[in-house]
Amino acid sequence: MTKITVKKESPVTADGHMLINGSEAVLREIYTAEECFTFTAEELVNDNVSFFVARKEERAVGCVALVIEADYGEVKRLYVPDHARGLGIAKILMAHLEEQASKQGLQSVKLETGEKLVAAVALYKSLGFSVCDKFGNYEDDPVCLFMEKAL
Repeated sequence: MTKITVKKESPVTADGHMLINGSEAVLREIYTAEECFTFTAEELVNDNVSFFVARKEERAVGCVALVIEADYGEVKRLYVPDHARGLGIAKILMAHLEEQASKQGLQSVKLETGEKLVAAVALYKSLGFSVCDKFGNYEDDPVCLFMEKAL
């Protein structure tokens, strides 16, 4: 079995753009532009953001970003392209993100998703996330589902 590696990379590389654009395309199949609360590759270039890319034999097969807030980290842009699904890459990415958040002394990780993203919600629940109140700058929106996990 080929090993999956995860490393911090720039989101504004060709692979970064490919992964983020793929994530955006999937979300836009389900939600309107007004219902998507996503970051562009350029918006992920920030001192409080770490963008992680999973690779299998040098090929980019997934990504996730950790946005560090005061005492928690926010999960953004978890995405695995169709051709790489079913290999456990999302779980590997999330484990790496949680490890990095813990190393930074964060108390929890939080995320905003939507009930229409059934597979994503099931994944987060399987990883120990539970539904929580809205956080950060999010507005009340019926499409939003907020989740958190203590570290």
